Amino acid sequence: MKRIAVIGTGISGMAIARLLHRQHDITVFEAASRPGGHTHTVEVHQDQPQGHQSWPVDTGFIVFNHRTYPAFTRMIEALGVKSRASDMSFSVRDDQRDLEYLGGHLSGLFAQKRNLVRPAFWRMIREIIRFYGEARELLAEDCSEGLAPLGPWLRRRGYSRFFIDEHLIPMAASIWSAPPKAIIAFPARFFVRFLANHGMIDLRDRPRWRTVCGGSQAYLKALIAPFQDRIRCATPIHSVAHISAGVRLLGKQVDEIFDEVVIAAHADQALSMRYAGGDLDRDEEETLKAFPYQANMAWLHTDTRFLPRRQQAWAAWNYYRAPGGSQRPVTLTYNLNILQGHVADQQFLVTLNPHRPIDRRQVLRRIQYAHPLYTQHSPQAQSRHKSISGRGGIHYCGAYWGYGFHEDGLQSALRVARHMGLEETW
Repeated sequence: MKRIAVIGTGISGMAIARLLHRQHDITVFEAASRPGGHTHTVEVHQDQPQGHQSWPVDTGFIVFNHRTYPAFTRMIEALGVKSRASDMSFSVRDDQRDLEYLGGHLSGLFAQKRNLVRPAFWRMIREIIRFYGEARELLAEDCSEGLAPLGPWLRRRGYSRFFIDEHLIPMAASIWSAPPKAIIAFPARFFVRFLANHGMIDLRDRPRWRTVCGGSQAYLKALIAPFQDRIRCATPIHSVAHISAGVRLLGKQVDEIFDEVVIAAHADQALSMRYAGGDLDRDEEETLKAFPYQANMAWLHTDTRFLPRRQQAWAAWNYYRAPGGSQRPVTLTYNLNILQGHVADQQFLVTLNPHRPIDRRQVLRRIQYAHPLYTQHSPQAQSRHKSISGRGGIHYCGAYWGYGFHEDGLQSALRVARHMGLEETW
């Protein structure tokens, strides 16, 4: 039995801790006051005409599907956690162009009647079909073109500014919670491979999305139950260093030595800990530096001004193209009534980076999140995981080793678990 530390309680940290706890003496460190990372359910209490009610509203991780989240599906089924069907409809609102539409069906595309007589809108529809066809070709080709950033690749192919501004960037910025400037810098093949892996290239046979019954807190509680007493919240780690006796962790309240450590934090946080440790090597530094992060402020509220003006265009995901150009953070509103099936008089909404002040009387909670961004250097850095993880007893896992999503975080934890001789037994 080894003494092992896990730093971070996002999906990666919780999963690796669960797999480790049966065979080893574990301690889990979490900087925040609660475990879970992006798994964050808020219990909203409201007085309704029929009496007092409460709803478990998710503010971070919300949806998954069986096809592209196989490990997550296996895990929650093994834990006995139930899920229900969700809705992943998507809308775009651009007040500068006086444009609104809801994707997926004709009534939504033309919820704004003016779209019927807008030539640029019809061209966008044609280019959507064309793009997903050419995306397949890019995946099949073995050429340097796929290494180019997405923006230049689109321009060389002659795609219109309208298509880029009103479909591709809204869709991608919403998926990655990233500003437009970051999206067009993504490597083209990396971007397209993500779409293919997530069933988004085929306009018809797309995955059926689901949400956890009772909110994502339901799986979190089940996952950490056997080792909950080993989690130390509000205990940030500032330094991780190799020493002759093992791996030393330092923090305001911590000075401890472990046989091995799993850093299940964001790449920039891992880099900071290793810098402070004083023995960071060049491979680790170059690898971890390849994953910058975007901070996003999420507001849980009930202010419907952040939805499209036309109710026929309301969707599960609602993108707002704000003035300010490509540098501005993404503005996106999730409708939790649609996503999680909540039945209430109010619309429970989560807005990332609101473009205007939210009515204070309707604000329920404010939460800071950070999401990984990807550059031309990221795919090569991901290929170096084996060369840096596990050396000297320091392991790395996190969603940044994949595409930045819940399944990627879990898959990363499973990869580290296999390296440590553990089986996927929940």
